[in-house]
Amino acid sequence: MRRLAVIAIVLCIVSIGFGTVAAQDAPSVAVITPYLAQPGTQFLVEGFEAAAEDKGWNVNVIDTAGDVAAVISRIEDMVNQGVDALVINVDPAQVEAGLQIAADASIPVFGMDAGSNPLLVTNVTSNGYAMAAETASYVVDRIGCAGRVVMFVFDPYPPVQKRGIIADAIFANCPDIEVIDRITPDVNDGGIADSRAQMEAVLAANPNTGSISAVWAAWDQPALGALQAIEAAGRENEGIVIVGIDANPQALDAIAAGGNFEASVAQDFSGIGAATASAVERVLAGETITQSVIYVPTVLVTNANVGDFLDN
Repeated sequence: MRRLAVIAIVLCIVSIGFGTVAAQDAPSVAVITPYLAQPGTQFLVEGFEAAAEDKGWNVNVIDTAGDVAAVISRIEDMVNQGVDALVINVDPAQVEAGLQIAADASIPVFGMDAGSNPLLVTNVTSNGYAMAAETASYVVDRIGCAGRVVMFVFDPYPPVQKRGIIADAIFANCPDIEVIDRITPDVNDGGIADSRAQMEAVLAANPNTGSISAVWAAWDQPALGALQAIEAAGRENEGIVIVGIDANPQALDAIAAGGNFEASVAQDFSGIGAATASAVERVLAGETITQSVIYVPTVLVTNANVGDFLDN
């Protein structure tokens, strides 16, 4: 009996030892972003974490809270800790020094809704050109290719910057559309509060009914801020059309309410996170990825189909 007990204890110890080795051998991946205050970024990271958990990875999520420059030092920290891979959600052009540190250490870096860069293995994202074209075209059709439009953009971040470029081009194709303001809001608090304040100033400068036809926002937070400003000013019945991109929960609720916020584009954030994890897995297994960008499909959301997304 004593011999059986000893064998059982030994087996238990061996089992625990193997479990420890297995945990130590699990890939270690760091996700670094300055934009975790943004709902879209939160969903991306959650999607990546869920996929990584299924794969048994160790994931460290690092938020630099709006400090883009700090991403470089955090990349260096993770390189010194010997992570197996890095995932960034920031303009790679602004953190190239960090990317080079990772490259010198032979640690692969992946973009998750970032931008393209030779130092990245690939960038997994939605097609920003297509999303901007859909929402800008929606505005053009709704206002009959004529009217005064307010734009909310964010050029420091490539995935959002490209949306503004496409919207600019589509509005410029209508000679009777005038872009009366092109606003870059402060996003450190998430983007809604400053967008509301900026829209309040635009409304004050354009007090007459019909002086503003539409608000095109490169993502939902400014669109929601603009909606709050319009409603607070009592101008919700002027027919001002608002569109955004991301279809976050607040935006979906606003679209379902049937007010000024009429359309957004649903990105598959979980899908982007999972596709990024898949790309990491492939490279860690020795595969070479030749695509500089991997696109995940999107869907235009309006009052006609918003119910499909509210149930999810």
